[in-house]
Amino acid sequence: MDVFGLLGNPVGHSLSPPMHEAAYDQLGLDARYVTFEPEPANLEAAIDGADALGITGLNVTIPFKQDVLDCVEADELAARIGAVNTIDFTGSGAPTGHNTDAVGAMRALRDHDVTLEGADAVVVGAGGAGRAIAFGLADAGATVEIANRTEATAHDLAEDVPGATGHGLEADTLADLLEDGDILVNATSVGMESDETPVPADALHGELAVMDAVYQPLETRLLRDAAEVGATTVDGAWMLLYQGVEAFELWTGEVPPVETMNEALRSQL
Repeated sequence: MDVFGLLGNPVGHSLSPPMHEAAYDQLGLDARYVTFEPEPANLEAAIDGADALGITGLNVTIPFKQDVLDCVEADELAARIGAVNTIDFTGSGAPTGHNTDAVGAMRALRDHDVTLEGADAVVVGAGGAGRAIAFGLADAGATVEIANRTEATAHDLAEDVPGATGHGLEADTLADLLEDGDILVNATSVGMESDETPVPADALHGELAVMDAVYQPLETRLLRDAAEVGATTVDGAWMLLYQGVEAFELWTGEVPPVETMNEALRSQL
């Protein structure tokens, strides 16, 4: 049996186990997906233990995505982003670290017929999700504007992302950035705990594609506002789905049953 899992703290809320196990069942794979919740001080020991026990692959979530870089051989993209969310133990050497958040976000946008090459994209938030999405957009050929409540953090990230520019999160700044924008991504947690949005409704327009990384609730206030002006909307479950799809393919070498994984994920929301 292949054992896969999720490494984080806490992880009891995770929707990854039913999504991945539905794929194993669909393809008849002898595999299970479980959760692991080590204390932060035990992270390196947890990775060594997983390797010694023959675990095939792990996803990594908060608060370990950055710290786990010291425990694995990160690929080029994960090293640039500065975060790992997927570990592969199947090689002969050290475990390899990957970041499927960036690719997952781009697949979510492309799945909704959003053109990335040559697009003007605004990413709200400069944390872990914002970093991955900003790099993904830049690598796909978009021009990236990063807006963050702490403007200095936006500038710091923009220095790392090719061609990007950092900004504050003031309403007039967002309005100016979005006036001719093609893509807007909320990479903050705003909208998860309350019916709030990081972007004023009057800054949105019908030519935008708007993706919200928040997936609980699926329809955030930002997405409702975007739908009202005729924008293309992409809820956060699509990014969650496709980062899992990318990890599944990396670990198993099998063609992922995307629809089965999507149905299993959304049945939990």
